Amino acid sequence: MSICDEVRRQSAEVAASARWVRIDLEAAAGVTPAAPPSLDPERHYLEGSPEDVAMYLLTLDTINFGSGWFPLLRKREVDGRPLSGYFTVAWALADRFRASGPWTAEQLRRLDTETVAEVLGQTADLELMALYAQALRAFGRFLGERSALDVVAAADGSAARLARQLATQMPMFNDVGFYKRALIAANDLALAGVAEFDDLDTLPIFADNLVPHVLRCDGVLIYDERLAAHIDAGLRVRMGPAEREIRACAVQACEQIAQRTGIPPRELDGWLWHRGQRPTYKARPRHRTATVFY
Repeated sequence: MSICDEVRRQSAEVAASARWVRIDLEAAAGVTPAAPPSLDPERHYLEGSPEDVAMYLLTLDTINFGSGWFPLLRKREVDGRPLSGYFTVAWALADRFRASGPWTAEQLRRLDTETVAEVLGQTADLELMALYAQALRAFGRFLGERSALDVVAAADGSAARLARQLATQMPMFNDVGFYKRALIAANDLALAGVAEFDDLDTLPIFADNLVPHVLRCDGVLIYDERLAAHIDAGLRVRMGPAEREIRACAVQACEQIAQRTGIPPRELDGWLWHRGQRPTYKARPRHRTATVFY
């Protein structure tokens, strides 16, 4: 079974027996087309050589997690408004690549918490920085003597194969049943033009905490009153049945929307994620979970 089919099967099974979350597909009519997904050329490092851009994206996706800690991040600001946690990290890493180029695999294997925190403009005592350093050291071991484009080439034109490679060889990518970061890494490489995959549009959405939040705000996902009150109070949601239902129902809802509209789920994900950057969505608490998977 492909990694994409595994995500779809598990999400459908969880959604079918969900106790905490339900899907209202009639509300899904509000999910309308937007601009095609793309990477921001200022906040991402996209202007380098294909090798350096591929290395940037794999490095970024290695630390593309921590939304449960994002309220604690020192956010970068634009015009007096704080950026999201993701863009704070992505832009700081892009600045590092622009100033000094990529880390080598050997340097990655030796990275410490203090160095990572300095690059990202954070304090070293934030737990997330130690987790990022751990993830980057694992990425260095994963690379070995290979380059970033060697990793892409090993996937032999398959986004699903690349995702499976990442998920099975690096524990912090092994988000069983969802594989959010492994799948989005393949998508990011394709969006940047440094990889071509024949199966790109077979990818499901990248199940995190923002896409379900947007679907909830738009009425597509409806939470049990106790779960809704817990999230609205700004309290963390533990990993477990309710948290998995939130992510699985988001996947299942987007699969059904994709079937109705003919829009690939990965494009729906991009639309919903960017919609979630709007102030109206940011003003309402989303679920936060302390996890290395998103």
